[in-house]
Amino acid sequence: MRRVLCAGLRRLVAPAVALGLVSTTTAANPAVFNPKSFTLSNGLQVVVISNHRAPTVIQMLWYRVGAADELIGESGVAHFLEHLMFKGTKEIPPGEFSKIVAANGGQDNAFTSHDYTAYYQRIAKDRLELVMKLEADRMTNLVLTDAEVLPERDVVLEERRSRTDNNPRAQLYEHSRAALYMNHPYRFPVIGWKSEIKKLTTKAAIAFYRRYYAPNNAILIIAGDVTADEIKPLAEEYYGPIPHRPVPPRVRVAEPKQLAARRVVLKSSRVRQPSWSRTYLVPSYSTASGGEAYALLVLAEILGSNATSRLYRSLVIDQGVATSASAWYSADGLDSGEFGISGSPRIGFGIGVVETAVSAQIKRLLSDGVNADEVTRAKLSLKAGAIYVRDSLRAGPNILGRALTSGRTIKDVENWPERIGAVSSADVEAAAKAVFRDNRSVTSILLPDPTN
Repeated sequence: MRRVLCAGLRRLVAPAVALGLVSTTTAANPAVFNPKSFTLSNGLQVVVISNHRAPTVIQMLWYRVGAADELIGESGVAHFLEHLMFKGTKEIPPGEFSKIVAANGGQDNAFTSHDYTAYYQRIAKDRLELVMKLEADRMTNLVLTDAEVLPERDVVLEERRSRTDNNPRAQLYEHSRAALYMNHPYRFPVIGWKSEIKKLTTKAAIAFYRRYYAPNNAILIIAGDVTADEIKPLAEEYYGPIPHRPVPPRVRVAEPKQLAARRVVLKSSRVRQPSWSRTYLVPSYSTASGGEAYALLVLAEILGSNATSRLYRSLVIDQGVATSASAWYSADGLDSGEFGISGSPRIGFGIGVVETAVSAQIKRLLSDGVNADEVTRAKLSLKAGAIYVRDSLRAGPNILGRALTSGRTIKDVENWPERIGAVSSADVEAAAKAVFRDNRSVTSILLPDPTN
């Protein structure tokens, strides 16, 4: 990713932050966004979210391809291509894309996950046509040579060194994810393994670009001081001429039945604060049956969303054995989701004390269930968070982009509050019994290493 850490990595490296992301990036309210959608003849889906609070717009172009779609031995190529998309085209000289956006008062960036790659520009409304032209141009006219590609490969290697290889938490995340998934490509880091990044070539980048970067494999989302009637002729003018191309189906290997709990421990002299977490493999929005995903969101809210949640009250306030305790649910995956619990011990207490206290809370929940009042409070909190997204111009494109690239629909997003509202105490208890199975989990422990 250019300038900022990949969203997928950031979310899972810091599970305590992840819950906030889930609450604000997976929620939507009927008529909050009220998006309009149409599809061009070449297969490009266009979504428009009108927000007339200021004369600004965001253009986001989402591709249905990410790190989990890479060929074996080419880990990191999706993220690498994201970098290379800011090089030249037949019309724009190398390195000029972002300079043009900035010269017109805008900001641009991009990010890659396992399931999608997205590019965006935020700019004044009267400059929208310019960035539409620029984005459409690089969808089909990217020019790559060794002179541009190979130095950028060194940039990616340095990004990996600074953000993963020199970061114990990121290293633990990487090892834990490789343990959580035995076969599925979600086990590979989005940025790629160092040994494979070093071997990425111009040819590999071009092949990936030609294989997946097509209008029929993309979603254009524009939010701001515009209407669908204004956007449609512009989309047809700039994106419409790009030809439809065959794109390989997203066929991924299945995860085998998991039979054994796994445990990953990392010690480092760079660690000052020990931490403990456990991640369970669970269904996502796209793979859950019925309302299970929504029940998991409510479960995470009850267990560890804030200072009034069960884990925080017990471990931090009542027992005083931890400085933090939280729970989170990552539901956006095309193929699966993850449910996590984490905590850090207070000085004078060990990791084992935190683990024992968390286990006691899970055992209590499984035996005694949840009460109607805390379910009601959790649902109100989630739905309240959904209301606040209307204040953010970027929230709508992010929420809808993640949904549409993972097999969901606009209706699924717009009906989110209704589905949260339908969750019952029995649903939460059933979800908890399905989730808390140690054989489908990885326990991750980060410890100081004073001897090194």
